[in-house]
Amino acid sequence: MSTGAGTRAGTGMVGGARRAGSALLGRRARLRWVHLVLGGALLMPYWMLSVVLLGALDPSHGQPVQILLYFASLALSLPMAAVTALVPTVRSLEGAAARALCAPERAEEVSTGPARSWAARRRTAAFYVLHVLFGGVVSGMTLAGTPFAVVLLIAPLGGPAVNDAVGFWQDRGLPGRLPAPLLGLALLLLIVGTSAALGALLARWAPVLLGPTPEERLAAAERRATVLAERNRLARELHDSVGHALSAVGIQASAAARVLRTDPDFAAEALEAIGETARAAVADLDTVLGLLREEDRADPPDPGPTLARLGDLLRQLGRTGVAVDADLAPGLNRLPAGVSREAYRIVQEGLTNVLRHAGSAPARLRVGLAAGRLQIELTSPMGPTRPSRPGGGRGLRGIGERAAVLRGGCEAGPTEDGTTWRLAVWLPVGGAQ
Repeated sequence: MSTGAGTRAGTGMVGGARRAGSALLGRRARLRWVHLVLGGALLMPYWMLSVVLLGALDPSHGQPVQILLYFASLALSLPMAAVTALVPTVRSLEGAAARALCAPERAEEVSTGPARSWAARRRTAAFYVLHVLFGGVVSGMTLAGTPFAVVLLIAPLGGPAVNDAVGFWQDRGLPGRLPAPLLGLALLLLIVGTSAALGALLARWAPVLLGPTPEERLAAAERRATVLAERNRLARELHDSVGHALSAVGIQASAAARVLRTDPDFAAEALEAIGETARAAVADLDTVLGLLREEDRADPPDPGPTLARLGDLLRQLGRTGVAVDADLAPGLNRLPAGVSREAYRIVQEGLTNVLRHAGSAPARLRVGLAAGRLQIELTSPMGPTRPSRPGGGRGLRGIGERAAVLRGGCEAGPTEDGTTWRLAVWLPVGGAQ
């Protein structure tokens, strides 16, 4: 064998010895031993009660019958433990303690909340029974086996007490031909190995028996989906309302700065429009933040503008220099509130895109009702910064999400001649209330 191969073999042996030592005596192994000893302590009340209940069956208290009585008491104590583990809070206590058993990457799989279903209670009861059973085994071996192992280890030192203890074992033929210290060391290794093995087995079963049930996983997934949908909705509200206001304010401020000296009246009008736009944006922002904080108000916050305020939006846009040729069907104010709010935000975002990408170029807006659907069409000349692909920005993605929520649809992109950008949205009138 070459020197390099021998070195690698030696390194592997050292690494294997370290891993074995860590598995038997490392920090996690010590925590598992403590957890098992606590399980043994939890077993004692059930076991003692079982001994009292079954003790009447053996009035003579003969030794062979007593041994059978102890094992029968252990068997009877486990169903008692299972019944008490059906209490919902047991899962919280066992889960919190069992997290110390698992590897860090699996600890989060163990639930620490109370059992809210019978399936979770049954699984908790199974883990609790394993905990107290394994704990009873490890506690018994630790309390009874460790002193004997120590006595065997110090047997060469002699002494009346040590000789009596060694003689007790030899009379029963247990040491056999093995030296007492070697037998003591083997007994200690048996205790440590049993504790490590049962602790690792309990740690493996902890995520299975104390983890969330399929029903709990489904409920958690539904809650996450609800939270995500609400966050997306609030993000769309902020993007559409505040984004529109900032775009309008930016254009109005630039226009006012250009003509401040040559046309003070127009500059003053632009500044007034900036103030009006800013106040509307603050109101929209307060509405969204009120929803985000879930404030408990006597007066609920305004849910947001509807198509009834579309005229104000068009007049505000006109102050920025964008002329919109609007064709609005009658009866828009009688639409369901949910549809009307989403339609307003869609129109607002579409006009904001016109403002950003086409500047002061004229736009045409058509909002109509046909065949139970609200139809929105917005066209404007292609600007130099107009996205060249559908869905190119967050605003267009938000429009698509709003339409999808109401089970509608949208199309966005340049027309065939490449000179006009077209946004078309259709929403079922009965899609929301």
